[in-house]
Amino acid sequence: MFTLSQREEFEQEIKRSRFLAIALPVADEDAAKEFISRESYSDANHNCWAWRIGQNYRFNDDGEPSGTAGKPILQAIDGLELDNVVVLVTRWFGGTLLGSGGLIRAYGGTAALCLRAAELIELIPTETIYIRTHFSELALIKARLAATEHLTISSEAFHNTGADLRLEIPVAHKENVLRMLTDVTAGRVQIADKAEDLSF
Repeated sequence: MFTLSQREEFEQEIKRSRFLAIALPVADEDAAKEFISRESYSDANHNCWAWRIGQNYRFNDDGEPSGTAGKPILQAIDGLELDNVVVLVTRWFGGTLLGSGGLIRAYGGTAALCLRAAELIELIPTETIYIRTHFSELALIKARLAATEHLTISSEAFHNTGADLRLEIPVAHKENVLRMLTDVTAGRVQIADKAEDLSF
């Protein structure tokens, strides 16, 4: 699975109607909704959109005939096997009716051209874990974690005796990382699925 590395825009004119597609990588449904709200043009005739986040998806025709806008946009996303993506296609009507088939091609085609122009990055499934370690072992742990591809330390909080780290670990490397953490600290590191489960 792939997603976009960054925002992408594509614009074209079809029978005097202007179509503008904006695509964005998103982490969740709230981010998709916020993007649609922020990027919709109040002076446009239609702001049609679709998003896919894992098994969840939504699409909207915004006043165009049912099935002629939002669904073709979603099909453009799915056709390229993308995930965590929202696409908004805005139309300024130019006076010529396109008909159902023309609308499907216009919305789906504009979305697809936008997505094809975008730089893609591979989506690596990750799991979040929390660890608590003493200051004396922190530098060694961070050096070892840095050697694991696609692993990120998403937050770090210090306390009297050490630090709490939130890790996003690629699922494929999770067992090896947990074993490494236990080995380099001789079992002193605390590992938990939730931050509140950590305690000294």
